[in-house]
Amino acid sequence: MKNNKKIAFGTLLLGAVSTGVYLWKNRNKNKKINFRTVPRFQLNKFLGRWYEIARIENNSLMTNCLARYIQEEDGNLKVIYSGFDKKKKRWKKIEGKLKIENEQTGKLKVSFHTFLYSPYNIVDIDENYENALIAGKNHDFLWLISREKEISDKTKSRFLAKAIDLGYDISRLSWTSQVPIEN
Repeated sequence: MKNNKKIAFGTLLLGAVSTGVYLWKNRNKNKKINFRTVPRFQLNKFLGRWYEIARIENNSLMTNCLARYIQEEDGNLKVIYSGFDKKKKRWKKIEGKLKIENEQTGKLKVSFHTFLYSPYNIVDIDENYENALIAGKNHDFLWLISREKEISDKTKSRFLAKAIDLGYDISRLSWTSQVPIEN
């Protein structure tokens, strides 16, 4: 019986130490970063349909991704995100809320859950609001979006250089297919 207690205690101690080491090594991995957003952001120019060109995040099984940013009559903002789930072979749609954290800049927050909001930082956008680079709360979230299904090589290079400058590993980007799905 004494040996069983020693083994159980040893296992518990080893688990606690392993967990502590893991947490210590990964303490900065999910740390929220305060990204510098664009100056003179104009929400009314940003609203509307945007195609997802590329992303760093966990939803890599989606293609034909599209986001619609809408201001409702009561002034509230919402986002409707849709795409084709390759694994389940069906279209998916999720609706979320958008909040402006700073009206003068592209510092927003988005929520696809009841009350949990995540940073949604517009860190680069072209003059005509045709292409944008959006950073999330840390280096695990990044989106390149466009009003068109493709972006120019010049815009792509500019956004990739900006992402690298912000500390992103651009090899983690998933390029979103916008090839039409045949039913």
